[in-house]
Amino acid sequence: MFERDLYSSDHEVFRDSVRKFIADKVTPFHEQWEKDGQISREAWLQAGEQGLLCATIPEEYGGPAADFLYSAVVLEELARVGAMGPGFALHSDIVAPYLLKYASEDLKQKWLPKMVTGEIIGAIAMTDPSGGSDLANLKTKAVRDGDDYVISGQKVFITNGQTADIVIVACRTSDERAKGVSLILVEADRAGFKKGRNLEKIGWKAQDTSELFFDEVRVPVSNIVGIEGNGFVQLMEQLPQERLLQGIRCASVIEAGLEWTVDYVRDRQAFGKTVASFQNTRFKLAEVHSKSTMMRVFVDRCIAMHLEGKLDANDAAMCKMLSSELMMELLDECLQLFGGYGYMWEYPIARAWADGRQSRLAGGTGEIMREIIGRELVGRG
Repeated sequence: MFERDLYSSDHEVFRDSVRKFIADKVTPFHEQWEKDGQISREAWLQAGEQGLLCATIPEEYGGPAADFLYSAVVLEELARVGAMGPGFALHSDIVAPYLLKYASEDLKQKWLPKMVTGEIIGAIAMTDPSGGSDLANLKTKAVRDGDDYVISGQKVFITNGQTADIVIVACRTSDERAKGVSLILVEADRAGFKKGRNLEKIGWKAQDTSELFFDEVRVPVSNIVGIEGNGFVQLMEQLPQERLLQGIRCASVIEAGLEWTVDYVRDRQAFGKTVASFQNTRFKLAEVHSKSTMMRVFVDRCIAMHLEGKLDANDAAMCKMLSSELMMELLDECLQLFGGYGYMWEYPIARAWADGRQSRLAGGTGEIMREIIGRELVGRG
């Protein structure tokens, strides 16, 4: 068996505590969260108390000042049990880093400590209904009016959208394409800011995903995250970590899916013997195991590169594209071995299959990843 050497003994001690937390505070409630379309605020506070949120935030802002591997542990363990409801990774490893790296000291001091504790939930609103992955073509506008920005527009597919207390909004502050994009923090209680419906998705049913509306929302200029007009550059700088998170989740999901499938075929009877006794079953499982191991080695290498500050946009695009597509291929093979039961929502393989399809879209579609990789190879043409 392939043995990972990425994590230290301290990380594994933390992993044990995360597993216990998930077993006690997540798994028993996840089915209800799926019906509710979001997880409870109590779960966020419990995660904060247990140290599962914002692992990399420095102590001066209330964080544990740990390395990224602690975040990876949380993501892996949630994926291992098929718990896709908690939007902890987006909150901790996408939203919080924008504040930490680019925001003013006042914004950091105001929001990061409460994000660490789970008192404040964060979201980031990049996607316009008309824009998709084309972040340089944003229509949501922020017009300067004295000491305020006035924001008008709409966002869609926003993770943590229903529960978020603060949202980092990608806005157009000038008519230039990429150079006209800025990031502005909007508090959920601002006049003119409205949370739309909680979107009904194929999977990720416990994860709230929303439309957001901005009707001349007035926020102080001090709410800008970074420098006006530098938002596109900031997004590009942070997207590699977001895409790596997808790879980490995908690798863990397929490993879990393989375990569920092996257990099932050992017990399930067909034609007087176990499904595992058929050569076709063993061949399929051998392929899934081999390909998932190859994926794990590549993803772990990308994590190691990220820790060294060497994971670039091209590497992250390859990681995200290959892991998400290979995961879906392998989950489909696993689901097939369950037969009709694999299509039943009560089985974790069905949930994983439905939840997994999102990974080929989030953080940029596979087609966008191919464009990034292709441009690196041959230029824009």
